[in-house]
Amino acid sequence: MIEILNPTLLARARDTGALVADILQTLKSRSVIGTNLLDIDRWAKAMIVEAGAQSCYVDYEPSFGRGPFGHYICTAVNDAVLHGRPYDYALADGDLLTLDLAVSRGGVAADAALSFIVGDAKHPESVAMISATERALAAGIAAAGPGARIGDISHAIGTVLSEAGYPINTEFGGHGIGSTMHQDPHVPNTGRPGRGYKLRPGLLLALEPWVMADTAELVTDADGWTLRSATGCRTAHTEHTIAITDEGAEILTLPKQAQP
Repeated sequence: MIEILNPTLLARARDTGALVADILQTLKSRSVIGTNLLDIDRWAKAMIVEAGAQSCYVDYEPSFGRGPFGHYICTAVNDAVLHGRPYDYALADGDLLTLDLAVSRGGVAADAALSFIVGDAKHPESVAMISATERALAAGIAAAGPGARIGDISHAIGTVLSEAGYPINTEFGGHGIGSTMHQDPHVPNTGRPGRGYKLRPGLLLALEPWVMADTAELVTDADGWTLRSATGCRTAHTEHTIAITDEGAEILTLPKQAQP
């Protein structure tokens, strides 16, 4: 299903996107050496409930997972990259942490993710990998607009990731979003320009470049959810929800300090 939002729903999407951005920035500031992943999950739940919103994850039960996800945020550490299920782990200096959050409010969902290094340890290769996903996301957003095609976004993202030297996995990528978290169209992180669905004003997309340092192969953790790099290498993941408008692409999950 591909949804096209009317102006009323688009206004609600902006509201939900701002909430997701605010929660992620708060959680990032609290994620320091010694912070437990289960505490991050509890904080996420409290902020979602206080805002009168609903988690898109807690009851999420797709075919590729093992039962309901059961948590309010994805917390992926080091070699984990997607669907990181929070567990009893205290963050250490130098950990690469990805926070991925999707919530719904007013009947419209928004989804975003960010990766960062915990503490003061220097990890230039990890910083470069995070930067590559951020640049790829910016390129994908720049390629989005009315009349563009999904392949244009995928090509822009994939070009940045490939030129940075990272293998690209196409099993999981960006997606449509609206009244539910995951909708068509699928947005692979590499592709051919000029192909695929033509973008229309009112369409919401969650774009999410993610990479693993030296492999494109994923393995599923024993929890039945967390996806890790097959080689144990580090990973990075950056995501924004955007709205296609008559003027181009509007980022709905931009933190307040980064807004123009």
